[in-house]
Amino acid sequence: MHSNMSHCGKAGCDGESIGNCPFSQRLFMILWLKGVIFNVTTVDLKRKPVDLQNLAPGTNPPFMTFDGEVKTDVNKIEEFLEEKLAPPRYPKLGTQHPESNSAGNDVFAKFSAFIKNTKKDANEIYERNLLKALKKLDSYLNSPLPDEIDAYSPEEAAISGRKFLDGNELTLADCNLLPKLHIIKIVAKRYRDFEFPSEMTGIWRYLNNAYARDEFTNTCPADQEIEHAYSDVAKRMK
Repeated sequence: MHSNMSHCGKAGCDGESIGNCPFSQRLFMILWLKGVIFNVTTVDLKRKPVDLQNLAPGTNPPFMTFDGEVKTDVNKIEEFLEEKLAPPRYPKLGTQHPESNSAGNDVFAKFSAFIKNTKKDANEIYERNLLKALKKLDSYLNSPLPDEIDAYSPEEAAISGRKFLDGNELTLADCNLLPKLHIIKIVAKRYRDFEFPSEMTGIWRYLNNAYARDEFTNTCPADQEIEHAYSDVAKRMK
């Protein structure tokens, strides 16, 4: 079963290394967390090999083949992996709390608008919108989950101590959000000198816990790859 699974991801600017693609990283993380052995092929979009054009015509990475069947929709690939690679042999990666799946779901869109803006007088509005979305995520990360609250304790946990979105283990929700959050951190600093505010302790705790995990750090593209991917998008403000 393992040997028949392959994952195609976007290549970096050298045409070989892993490029900047949060969707590819999302799938890499899922497969790593599942403990699956799989083959990775990076695709240089400027020189897409003929055999891959035949395999998935008109499709750009990421996509996956499983027993000869090509799957191209990232959300459907995630559902497929969670269904096929199930307990007891493989860990379940779904969330316990539905809210964890939507936490931070508007952050990347607000970041994209912020980084693409070229008008200096509009920068403050876009930055404020991004900060508002980040604050909402930070609040979720700092709010205790139901299982962190002890019904028998007279004192309520004021601030969550969990490592990730849904608890102390990485879930599908983290595989989706963390690659995007990492891109925001790198790109916003490089092109807009913007950093996550230090008072957003939930986001910083979340990122620092993620950077301590091989499943995340070893699937991240190099910072230069991320910066290069946004070199045309993040135009200088006028």
